[in-house]
Amino acid sequence: MSVSAAEASGQPRPARTRSRSRVEVADIAVRLFRTDGYEATTATDIARAAGVSRSTFFRQFRSKEDVIFADHDELAVQIAAYFAVQHDDPWRAIRDAATMVFERFRERLDSVRVRDLIVRDTPTLRDRETIMAIRYEQMFAAYLRSVRPDVPPLTAIRYAAAITATHNYELRRLIRGPVPSPSETDAASNAEPVSATGADLDAARDAEHAAQLSEELAAELRKVGRLFHPDAAPDHAGQPADGHQPAGEASAELVVAVFPGTISPDELSREVARALGGRRAVSTSGPAT
Repeated sequence: MSVSAAEASGQPRPARTRSRSRVEVADIAVRLFRTDGYEATTATDIARAAGVSRSTFFRQFRSKEDVIFADHDELAVQIAAYFAVQHDDPWRAIRDAATMVFERFRERLDSVRVRDLIVRDTPTLRDRETIMAIRYEQMFAAYLRSVRPDVPPLTAIRYAAAITATHNYELRRLIRGPVPSPSETDAASNAEPVSATGADLDAARDAEHAAQLSEELAAELRKVGRLFHPDAAPDHAGQPADGHQPAGEASAELVVAVFPGTISPDELSREVARALGGRRAVSTSGPAT
């Protein structure tokens, strides 16, 4: 039996490092960036903290800048795979893809919040963040144009931009947390150090806020869908395929009335009410000119 030099000298054998995923390495790197600073942290520092070799690190990432956007890279792959599957409603598929991004960051909110602080403090990373947003827009528009060649290119681009902007607005609200009321701000300034119970309450409030934003995002994305695809085929129980009708939200109606310029407002109101089946007509300010 052969004996290693370490064993022969009585020295302990080096422990094997556990392989880590890209996201695990990225989370470790983000914590280093937060404590030591982005510029001061090197790839060697990240590899050492993650327990991987430099060569392993550079097989996973081209640079330390790529570490910050590891989630985006994985999401791009997932969205491409999602779009590769046939969908009955491609407009809705794009909204589902945007929701996929939101939920990924919601699940990893603590790490994402630290990452957001680093990005905001580093100009080069802010520029890269903007490029990532454009990347999603391009994926959405390209998908819609590929499966619906009848859709004008500019419509596909506008739809993708509107979906991305709506998602980004809600995501920023999620990352930066619920805005405290003035009374809560005053109470916090005079409060004792946070206890475990207080931290639990903050976590519960945060979770409730995230759930509300998730529902709000779904509703706002449906509104974008109706703007660009108002003639969507009925989906479940007669509801539009681009999303469920929110509770209490009435369907919008557009009534066009053509009448002589000499008709009085009262007579116009009666005629409109009669045409609408007796429903109350809105008041008018006078005939059109």
